[in-house]
Amino acid sequence: MEEKIQKLLLRLKEVEEKLGDAEIFSNQKLFKELSQDHSRLSELKDIYEYYTKTQNQLIQNKDLLLSEKDHEMIEVIKEEIKDLERELEITKARLENILVPPDPRDSRNIIMEVRAGTGGDEAALFVGNLVRMYQNYASAKGWQVEPLSLTESDKGGFKEFIMSVSGQNVFRLFQYESGTHRVQRVPETETQGRLHTSAATVAIMLEPSEDEAIDIDEKDLKIDTFRSSGAGGQHVNTTDSAVRITHRPSGIVVGCQDERSQHKNKDKAMRLLAAKLLEKKREDEAKERSEQRSMQVGSGDRSERIRTYNYPQNRITDHRINLTLYNLDQVMEGALDEITNALVSFYYQQKMSS
Repeated sequence: MEEKIQKLLLRLKEVEEKLGDAEIFSNQKLFKELSQDHSRLSELKDIYEYYTKTQNQLIQNKDLLLSEKDHEMIEVIKEEIKDLERELEITKARLENILVPPDPRDSRNIIMEVRAGTGGDEAALFVGNLVRMYQNYASAKGWQVEPLSLTESDKGGFKEFIMSVSGQNVFRLFQYESGTHRVQRVPETETQGRLHTSAATVAIMLEPSEDEAIDIDEKDLKIDTFRSSGAGGQHVNTTDSAVRITHRPSGIVVGCQDERSQHKNKDKAMRLLAAKLLEKKREDEAKERSEQRSMQVGSGDRSERIRTYNYPQNRITDHRINLTLYNLDQVMEGALDEITNALVSFYYQQKMSS
């Protein structure tokens, strides 16, 4: 890793020199590419400097521990060493993530579907927790989140929540969230304190780009309108503003009832339909190429249990990379970087080795 970082830091100097040339502005395409390189490599430099600084602090504290005699100071130093080791792990994961070369799809807009699985009302509450976690993470990243469709549960939470997310590196960091997320906790309604296990499924779909335009023939669509139900106030129930669209050739059904306008609901439903049709096309092509199972992660496959959220032990485990953390409370508030960065690095290494 060290050798690769040093080469990239040399590349940063080259990029800075090229950007300093006034003639670069006459080639907007090259200027854009160099600016993107500069942004990524500058971030690498900042993270690496912080990593080195943390590493040096850790070495100093370990040396200090050997010479310290005071018992209270020894405990303080040990606690600091523990914190620094943790910080070093997180920073290393960030470094490994940024060392993964950019992918053209990294910053593509995505549509995220989160649905309640086994567990009834508790599963719906967990969907609400996951949606909040993802929205907090997106907010911290400066991403834009737009709800497309949702179905509330009677006891709170959601049976289904679909949203569009856009911003820098959205797909890069969210592509591996697809799968089954399992939660273990004692529900508020549980009188005997028994631990319950529930599940929610997540699917990540790319929104079609301009060169991936999905041709949808209106003749293939069955469009139903009806009165909205659930949250939104009384106004949603007064007109047939909700829209359900069935794509007859594929059997895909989408719907939206969140907007007051039938036209806006139809637009959102059509965006969702286009993403689902593109995803189906990608899955069909992947099957034809007989790609390895591991390379299909992020394609919307929800069959695999990817992560367990254990509330009593404040533990979260990603089963694909054997990563276990004891900061579930922070993760549920949106502190997902350590997990997403580790996943990006893991699947890149796996891709290279295969």
